[in-house]
Amino acid sequence: MRKTLPLKKTILRLCTGLTALSLVLAAECPLQASALNASAICPPVAADTNTIHSILVNKSLNSRRYKIGLYPDARQQVLFFSAAGKDKKIYQLYMFDMDGKLVNQASIRNRETTVLTNLSEGNYLFEIFSDDERIENGKLTVR
Repeated sequence: MRKTLPLKKTILRLCTGLTALSLVLAAECPLQASALNASAICPPVAADTNTIHSILVNKSLNSRRYKIGLYPDARQQVLFFSAAGKDKKIYQLYMFDMDGKLVNQASIRNRETTVLTNLSEGNYLFEIFSDDERIENGKLTVR
């Protein structure tokens, strides 16, 4: 299963890349850089006060039969959940806040990956199940 980024985020990433490219071109060849002026196409990126700075995953229980991936992206903005094990298995991820309230859940099949977005800052507990068997659990910290 493959999720795509919303159009707004895709455009923002493209604009950031164009801005970086135009800065490199300006340093090497000022005349050609004016032809690729990203600031004319893309609005300036404003500093977001709600930006997540880090996502930490601490597993308490690791499965040897299943390969479970729970990891942030390079920018520490989203969390990837992937699983590999027996064919035709379904894996469920449950995230709870520290009061025990279910705040997020995801379900994937074997050899699939999904993206968890809109994570709020805080501490969470997570559990991963397959066929009512707990495979992994641990703590997740979003700062």
